[in-house]
Amino acid sequence: MGKSAMIKVCVINKEGTIIAEAAGTKEVNLPVSRTYEEGDRVVFLADETPAFYVFQVDDALGEALVYVTGEVSYEIPFGEKKVCYSPKIFSGESHLITARKAREWEYESYRNLAVNVMDQHGDTNCYPHATANVETRGESVFAARNAIDGVTSNHSHGYWPYGSWGINRNPQATMRVDFGREVTTDRIEIYTRADFPHDAWWTKATVRFSDDTTMVCDLVKTDEGQEFTFPPKKVRWVQLEELIKADDPSPFPALSQLKVYGK
Repeated sequence: MGKSAMIKVCVINKEGTIIAEAAGTKEVNLPVSRTYEEGDRVVFLADETPAFYVFQVDDALGEALVYVTGEVSYEIPFGEKKVCYSPKIFSGESHLITARKAREWEYESYRNLAVNVMDQHGDTNCYPHATANVETRGESVFAARNAIDGVTSNHSHGYWPYGSWGINRNPQATMRVDFGREVTTDRIEIYTRADFPHDAWWTKATVRFSDDTTMVCDLVKTDEGQEFTFPPKKVRWVQLEELIKADDPSPFPALSQLKVYGK
């Protein structure tokens, strides 16, 4: 009988010392009784990759159903990097990190394929993953990851829960969501930021798919999600581009959330 595949979770400090760890074959719970310090990171290691897992990097952030292709190292945010998250995350002296293999019915169900509450900059080995060619002033509250964190609150801008993808007034701005694998999608929902009159909005946005097809979305001034459907297609990523700003005095259109539905 073969050896069962292992899942390991550990917290490593800036010196590279493991300060907490746990492992299991099906499910791992790692309570951490410690105040986090700058430079700490959470590392998920799984014998079976690529595969689907459910990771919870912090009990206040919640679970993420993700497609994992290798070691996942999550930098615990501090200072300016933390203000795009709920102030409850990673706070205090008692934390719970969890990990388990995802069940087939979870990842095969029709759902929002773009959401990932634990997305970060860099080569994450953890999908979905958002990237952009511009983010306003490099600030965390305007990072591409905010547009796939599942939060649709859009009546303001800046600190959580109003994080968004900010384009720094760049008409050539693009944002991509990479799924790490081929998925089937037939529906996209776009939430533009609606902090009026501070904000402008887009009247058109082009969605480019990895098969090099495109779809033009006509947008209106609203705080609600705007849904677009199309025949099912198999893609590895979707990209927002050719964002046309409305004729409005505000120079600040932004994206609060992008949802991509499928399985």
